[in-house]
Amino acid sequence: MTEKGLRILVIDDEPQIRKLLNVSLQAHGYQLSEAGNGLEGIQQAAAFKPDLAIVDLGLPDMDGKKVIQQIREWSSMPIIILTARDQEQEKIAALDAGADDYITKPFGIGELMARMRVCLRRIATSDNEPILRCGGLAVDLLQRRVTVDDREIKLTPTEYELIKFMMQHAGRVLTHKQLLKAGWGNSYGEDTHYIRIYIGQLRRKIEQDPAQPRYIVTESGIGYRLMGR
Repeated sequence: MTEKGLRILVIDDEPQIRKLLNVSLQAHGYQLSEAGNGLEGIQQAAAFKPDLAIVDLGLPDMDGKKVIQQIREWSSMPIIILTARDQEQEKIAALDAGADDYITKPFGIGELMARMRVCLRRIATSDNEPILRCGGLAVDLLQRRVTVDDREIKLTPTEYELIKFMMQHAGRVLTHKQLLKAGWGNSYGEDTHYIRIYIGQLRRKIEQDPAQPRYIVTESGIGYRLMGR
């Protein structure tokens, strides 16, 4: 998948933000469609058929999370949310609603485009690939085998389910709730200390320096992101 010609939908009620994104992203070969409110954004998502959407959480007619939930009823395209610095719980709720990533206002175009590339790269990867790779980390889904730089790592069943889930969503911010569901189902909805314990164990097994992780990166107050691609 190349960036040129990819369709990006921007849903934001601030004209200056839409103008900035329009000029900057079109200069890099993207096709853009804009919406100034949630209802128009949902309609554009259906008509324009974007490859990725950028959604502001603070829309005038409806909550940005509702926009995400409605789009998620029929589309799996990546969604990046724009949010204010003090909206940590809003970020978590939006990610749980189906957003792939977030970026905090004010933001740089370079940072936004880097997040976009990660999201677009992820959907370009075949879902049928039996071996997931992220840098030197690999998960063989058929043999349930995990290696780092070709060295096999022995994991418990729960550790394996967590790293598999993170590999399947490499580059995406994963909330504590999403990771708990991946590892334990719906039984441990708010017990985030389980995640901290298991992430610590995974880092000790996977990372060269667990104190400065290369792969499993903490998103403070929100969850974790698997990096390395």
